[in-house]
Amino acid sequence: MTLKERLMEDLKDAMRRKETLRKDVLQILRSAVLLVEKDSRADLDEAGVEEVLMREWKKRSETLKELAGSGREDAMGRIREEMDMISTYLPQQMSEEEIETLVRNTCRDIQASSPRDMGRLMQALMPAVKGKADGKLVNQVVRRVLAG
Repeated sequence: MTLKERLMEDLKDAMRRKETLRKDVLQILRSAVLLVEKDSRADLDEAGVEEVLMREWKKRSETLKELAGSGREDAMGRIREEMDMISTYLPQQMSEEEIETLVRNTCRDIQASSPRDMGRLMQALMPAVKGKADGKLVNQVVRRVLAG
């Protein structure tokens, strides 16, 4: 079953069970996928659907950061629930330690040793971590490893 099919089946299930939040989140996700497909005039493959879902997850993550300290715990709780639901459809995210190990191995493979090699290193790393790690986190780990 493809990810798009799974989204549709889960949406039907949420509607049958009258799970409002889950239904709403799944409708948003399906709409986002359909919008990208309509704009690009092509069917998305699994990686494309994952990319759209990751974008939706990141939107909520940024909203959480904006709401931090605002005292709006109700809104923050709902956003966290939405992020948890979305993350069930995404591949397992790499931990910072796993990213660091990968960065160090890639540094050794391409002989990157200084901050000047950051572009080459990022270019080599990104295909390996695409969809499995946040680019900002990878960038931070690369900077830390190359600096010292």
